[in-house]
Amino acid sequence: MEVDEAPGSEYLPKKKKQTSEEEKRRKNMPPGGLKKAVMRSGGGDAKPGEGDQVIFHCTIRTLDGVIVESTRLEHGGKGIPMRHVLGKSKMILGLLEGFPTMLKGEVAMFKMKPELHYDEVDCPVTAPEGFPSHDELHFEIELLDFFKAKVVSEDLGVIKQIIHEGCGWESPREPYEVKAWITAKTADGKLISTNSKEEPFFFTFGKAELPKGLEMGIGTMTRGEKAIVYVSSQYLTQSPFMPAVDGLEEILFEVELVHFIQVRDMLGDGRLIKRRIVDGKGDFPMDCPLHDSLLRVHYKGTLLNEEKTVFYDTRVDNNGEPLEFSSGEGLVPEGLEMCLRLMLSGEVAIVTCPPDYAYDKFARPANVPEGAHIQWEIELLGFEMPKGNRLFKEGKFELAKAKYEKVLREYNHVNPQDEEEGKIFSNSRNSLHLNVAACYQKMGENKKSIEACNKVLDANPAHVKALYRRGVAYMSAGDFDEARSDFNMMISVDKSSEPDATAALLKLKQMEQKAEKKAKKQFKGLFDKKPGEISGEPEEITSAKDEGQEDSNPSRNDVGTSREAPPPPPPVGVFSRIWPVGRRFFHALGVEKCSIL
Repeated sequence: MEVDEAPGSEYLPKKKKQTSEEEKRRKNMPPGGLKKAVMRSGGGDAKPGEGDQVIFHCTIRTLDGVIVESTRLEHGGKGIPMRHVLGKSKMILGLLEGFPTMLKGEVAMFKMKPELHYDEVDCPVTAPEGFPSHDELHFEIELLDFFKAKVVSEDLGVIKQIIHEGCGWESPREPYEVKAWITAKTADGKLISTNSKEEPFFFTFGKAELPKGLEMGIGTMTRGEKAIVYVSSQYLTQSPFMPAVDGLEEILFEVELVHFIQVRDMLGDGRLIKRRIVDGKGDFPMDCPLHDSLLRVHYKGTLLNEEKTVFYDTRVDNNGEPLEFSSGEGLVPEGLEMCLRLMLSGEVAIVTCPPDYAYDKFARPANVPEGAHIQWEIELLGFEMPKGNRLFKEGKFELAKAKYEKVLREYNHVNPQDEEEGKIFSNSRNSLHLNVAACYQKMGENKKSIEACNKVLDANPAHVKALYRRGVAYMSAGDFDEARSDFNMMISVDKSSEPDATAALLKLKQMEQKAEKKAKKQFKGLFDKKPGEISGEPEEITSAKDEGQEDSNPSRNDVGTSREAPPPPPPVGVFSRIWPVGRRFFHALGVEKCSIL
């Protein structure tokens, strides 16, 4: 839907890489402070790295063999292995250095000086009560497993391990309806809960029907994905799926996300709800008709009364033919069009709509009473994106601007619910703002064009297309320095925009030269007089409107011969006519101030 835009891309300044805390800690390691002995070899050749979650048993002994602490049952522990995410978890320096040297299944003994465990200066973890932190110790580590972890919560209370990748990128969120196979186990493998073997567990996202941590993990999954979600006690809330969670420090949930239905609260107040019942083709929302398009739709309208009266059905009342219309022109009720913009081709959705977004503000069919709540069953058969904006190309800039602004108002009701979706809507909204700017520019309202561009640049000062559009508006308004700044900024943030910026700078130079010539003509003779004297010939001061036009009255060229010359105009009046150009001319001459005596 964009018009007349210069190409470009967003610019992200590069930041100087800073030394991490872990690198600083490693520099303070004493020579010979960490020694390793392999007690049992591991398998394969892969070793854990940053971002991997390591699962391990740990037994700590004094040098004479006395057990200080252990995770193993036989040594007084709970039998539950520990978990750390390398690069994320707070760890003693000896383990931070030791894990990247191990293989899966390996058992190794690490001999650590005090500076490598809890006696390290500024150690990020606190030693257990009574721990011999000043002693040299043996750490026996069995690396049970490691894998690339998806950190769901920043405190590492919810971690996800992907077993099988899903398809697409859309994930469930509130208030989606979800079906999933779920099994809950303790960290030592004991089965706690599982859903029926006949049917996957059905729940509505955001309704607290699952433990909080499990729902957080499922919220990062895609359709068909299989994963293990590790949930610590602080995220184990009670729910219909698991009524009892007391005494559990951690649970492993094995999850297969079977299916989810997209449910969208269009207004954010629960009144206009779109519920997808048949998936469409493509990825949401990239393949939706967000911009004005030619739509082909089948729909059935039902009154939400006791009888559920059907008042219109294209398959019955339209000879079985779908409705074809262009969005953005007010041809269907607002609630219907808002939902269609967020549908995929082939999708079927159920929409419940309040009166003010249905027929109370639209031509109401005879069989629809005032104040009626409506349900539409909609099937988007397909849509065609316009090749260009018809109204803009026809020179109907005021109408085109009004249409862009209407779509922008509709976007206010669409609240992106993740980063990817937010980026797509932001790009689309930016395009609309720049199209509004283009309309204002064609209408000669450069100030408003600049204001529209600023709505994009306030959020992203390096948006190349917005810089180009604003630079053109500044240039048209005669603000050459501002225009030059924007065009030069384009080149600095995106080299691919250099041809467009260079062409604009050339045009800018030509306009400046023309303005200077005009200024010189207007000020001709002004500085050739003696002090206290000013030229009294009005013909030497020419308005921009008169410049370049032949005078049709020959007698004007014979001032003083056929009649007396008129008195010179007042000084203030002269400068009020020519000041915008004259100010730049004075600056070019190096004369910052000029007094008329």
